[in-house]
Amino acid sequence: MPSVKLKHHSPPDTISSSSSDSVRLLSRETLRISASLASPPVDDLPPHSPPSPDSQFLHSTLRLICCEEIDGRRFKYVAESDGSGKFKKNSVRAISLESPQTPFDEVGSFLRSYVVPEGFPGSVNESYVPYMTWRALKHFFGGAMGVFTTQTLLNSVGASRNSSASAAVAINWILKDGAGRVGKMLFARQGKKFDYDLKQLRFAGDLLMELGAGVELATAAVPHLFLPLACAANVVKNVAAVTSTSTRTPIYKAFAKGENIGDVTAKGECVGNIADLMGTGFSILISKRNPSLVTTFGLLSCGYLMSSYQEVRSVVLHTLNRARFTVAVESFLKTGRVPSLQEGNIQEKIFTFPWVDDRPVMLGARFKDAFQDPSTYMAVKPFFDKERYMVTYSPTKGKVYALLKHQANSDDILKAAFHAHVLLHFMNQSKDGTPRLVEQLDPAFAPTKYELESRIAESCEMVSTSYAIFKSRAAEQGWRMSESLLNPGRARLCHMKEE
Repeated sequence: MPSVKLKHHSPPDTISSSSSDSVRLLSRETLRISASLASPPVDDLPPHSPPSPDSQFLHSTLRLICCEEIDGRRFKYVAESDGSGKFKKNSVRAISLESPQTPFDEVGSFLRSYVVPEGFPGSVNESYVPYMTWRALKHFFGGAMGVFTTQTLLNSVGASRNSSASAAVAINWILKDGAGRVGKMLFARQGKKFDYDLKQLRFAGDLLMELGAGVELATAAVPHLFLPLACAANVVKNVAAVTSTSTRTPIYKAFAKGENIGDVTAKGECVGNIADLMGTGFSILISKRNPSLVTTFGLLSCGYLMSSYQEVRSVVLHTLNRARFTVAVESFLKTGRVPSLQEGNIQEKIFTFPWVDDRPVMLGARFKDAFQDPSTYMAVKPFFDKERYMVTYSPTKGKVYALLKHQANSDDILKAAFHAHVLLHFMNQSKDGTPRLVEQLDPAFAPTKYELESRIAESCEMVSTSYAIFKSRAAEQGWRMSESLLNPGRARLCHMKEE
């Protein structure tokens, strides 16, 4: 054959044998990766010919594990096989199926995250765009007018209109206010966290308000640093103002029993203004006695924060966010009853910050965070073939992860969260059956793959019999199960077998 003839009569290689092998190996690896990236998506293949994971990486040690979608971007997760059909540990890799975004697209996505709500335009009605357009124009003219009014006010308190000092003071004051507006805009990106963790963010905002006030007082000690300190204080206080404004309406909505939200809001703001004026008068009276500034500020701050804490604790919300859901499920697993609205809201933890992900249950997690060992995923997957979610436990991180599939609806998310807490309940039991904290990692308590499968099987059996009971008892107590605010992550497993 010609090919054999060419093979036997090829000229000797002038490059060293080791270099030639390296070049050939590099070429093969490059072609293999290019072929895997160019392979068609699973849903483009014929419907009656489901692709085999091995076919995606033919003649390769990499095998397809699953697919994931997050914010419209899709990923393949692959793992390395050892040749005997088993997977190597810690060999999971993610391969993006999308071309990289252009700088223009990245800037557009960045700006949209600040100026439009999540899920836009489907999350708002059609009047949102014209309303916000005219609102932006109103604030544009208002901001321009504010420069002249600020300078006029400063001139009226002693500075000459043509004085350069007056202009410098006006510019510093405007820069201070501008820095505050920038801080307000940046924090507004928190978006739906104002709905998910309303009480926690409200109290955090009040903490920031006192921090800003403390920074303002510090300018008296270092007057030469007035501008940077005043800017920092204004940023912090405007962030607190965003939090107060964003959480005000949901709180008043919880009080209104009919279409009287406007009346409730107006009266609530009136009470706040009256109390503010009374506090101002009180401070004027005590300031005439020249009290210690530090002592007075400390006492007033303690009163402010204590009142803020009791204020948010007194609000009774009917929806289930992560904190109230945890209280409800833990009570159900331990006592068989779901707490009432008052009990659940009182037991909700306020001293937690939504941006700190140190919770033992992660809902809507990404695949790469939940599974480091691909064989663990293959062992857990069959338990959830008929569900639109799956849960697992990571012994290295001490957390339970709930992964959501592509077509998971609100009830599936609720069930996934319930299942995750049930699995956490089982993982909190040591080998001898005594309770322990899952966060207290100990190699002696790290479950083997068989033990993890056993506990997941137990949790599946318990969820199948108790989830409907939990929902029924929660509804009897007045909890709105259809309006849960559990703040699931945006990652979804796709091309999985759905129910």
